[in-house]
Amino acid sequence: MVEGPPLRADAQRNRARILDAAEAVFAEFGARASTEEVARRAGVAIGTVFRHFPTKEDLLAALMKRLLAQLAEEAGRHDLFGFFRHTVAQAAAKKTAVELLAGSGVDIRLPEAVGHLEEAVGRLLEQARADGTVADSVRLPEVMALLTGMCQGALHGGWDEHLQARTLAVVFAGFERG
Repeated sequence: MVEGPPLRADAQRNRARILDAAEAVFAEFGARASTEEVARRAGVAIGTVFRHFPTKEDLLAALMKRLLAQLAEEAGRHDLFGFFRHTVAQAAAKKTAVELLAGSGVDIRLPEAVGHLEEAVGRLLEQARADGTVADSVRLPEVMALLTGMCQGALHGGWDEHLQARTLAVVFAGFERG
């Protein structure tokens, strides 16, 4: 991804429009999505897309970074259980760039963005422990693994609301017992 000086306001707007369009295009077309279609939907020239994101992998990395930032922000609006419910429901309801990445073979590493999400979930876990709703033996790596696994299951399995609720109940019971 191209890094440099802060973007002008119009460039920031273009970047946001490109990312919004890319999320929709990749969700609709998967790996066969074209940057030309992203440009068309964003209302910008293809050169503008490539100025911001020289490769499709750069565009996907930016989408993932934005998604992880949104999840970290969302964590601040819920307790641990509510965040699990919300995130699993979101995964079941829509396809995102995450699905494309999972099946594309593209290896995108975003340790800083993942770190922010882990910090946010860690705060939720600490609060749940302090409230006595999660056993002290439950650790962050296990919580992150469960969240990731459940989102993948909901995304690929198309879980309905009843399956989501039953599966979450099993996980939450495990949190209580530690």
